[in-house]
Amino acid sequence: MPPSSLPDGDPAPASGELPSSALAGLGTTDLGIYVHVPFCSVRCGYCDFNTYTLTELSARDGDGPSIGLDTYAAAAIAELGVARRVLGDAAPPVSTVFVGGGTPTMLRSADLVRVLSGIREHFGLRPGAEVTTEANPDSVTPESLAELAAGGFTRVSLGMQSAVPHVLATLERTHDPDNVARAVAAARAAGLQVSVDLIYGTPGESLDDWRRSLEAALALEPDHVSAYALVVEEGTKLARQVRRGEIMMPEDDDEADKYELADEVLTTAGLEWYEVSNWARSAQARCRHNVAYWSGSNWWGIGPGAHSHVGGVRWWNVKHPAAYAARLAAGESPAHARETLTDEQRYDETVLLTTRITAGLPLSYLRVSGRAAVAGLIADGLVDGPSAVRDGRVVLTRRGRLLADTVVHRLIAP
Repeated sequence: MPPSSLPDGDPAPASGELPSSALAGLGTTDLGIYVHVPFCSVRCGYCDFNTYTLTELSARDGDGPSIGLDTYAAAAIAELGVARRVLGDAAPPVSTVFVGGGTPTMLRSADLVRVLSGIREHFGLRPGAEVTTEANPDSVTPESLAELAAGGFTRVSLGMQSAVPHVLATLERTHDPDNVARAVAAARAAGLQVSVDLIYGTPGESLDDWRRSLEAALALEPDHVSAYALVVEEGTKLARQVRRGEIMMPEDDDEADKYELADEVLTTAGLEWYEVSNWARSAQARCRHNVAYWSGSNWWGIGPGAHSHVGGVRWWNVKHPAAYAARLAAGESPAHARETLTDEQRYDETVLLTTRITAGLPLSYLRVSGRAAVAGLIADGLVDGPSAVRDGRVVLTRRGRLLADTVVHRLIAP
């Protein structure tokens, strides 16, 4: 994708240096590391993530440095060196690591472990640190998962998406549904926690199809389930198919019905929601890395197109792997641009993110107008009344989770 597809922002200095105000409280909060691996074997028609097939990368003109499967780990470790230089000695040991993509497990397990070792060497890991990698069920083996666990990974998030072949075909997911069970069994044998990711609202997916996927996921006895509504993003193949009338999107109420079914089925099976799209068997099985995002903690994003946030400054790297590699080869930060959040932006984001989690948003954080809106939200069945009265917290009901944007709008309205 061209640089123009990146968000607007202020130019980021070549050194990556951050304002002293952003670093002031660095040692008082957790630090997470996100590692973006931008490789996929094929591009799924619904995906608008910053990913590239190896064919797309090899077709790029020019003789400058680039990144392939064999050289990615070295580039990621080079950016870790930039991160350590920028954050300095005040940086705490890393609490959580999340390797996403793309398909991270297209890399050799040894290379993923090598990147984790780089994090450990540059920053250290807190005792009990959570270390997750996403994986395609077809891209892991018992041996590769055992190597990840031995190298310090604690958790794997498997992209199941659906158990129904025609739904997988519409999504252009290429994995064999039977391989999901094999991957889960291998991950458990290696001692890893297991999460499965599901997508609902695919064109052509019936409510019975969605129930079948939920039941298939639960039969695997995962520690954690993520269920996300399909969003047809502009610029994707799926969006073009919808625009041409080749694929018909479901009715407006379809995703709401499927969300309610997911919450009912997962809750009955003993998983509790802790964020609008996430359920876990226990507090210990929650994805702590994602909880840190929703709680406004600091994280550094490694890799092409990765986003970061430290102390109210948010920045994003150049998107193409060749541009990313060139910056690092020149000894520069790969950051493309950044923004310093205003007090108003930070307030709005805190309300937006914190209301999504089961712990809820303290009423005391809200401005007078926001607190005044809570009674109406309770009356409309969007906010749990006992939680507000007893605990002084805004906690969404199931209906409120479906209308979370409406809740946030009313809480931040002047």
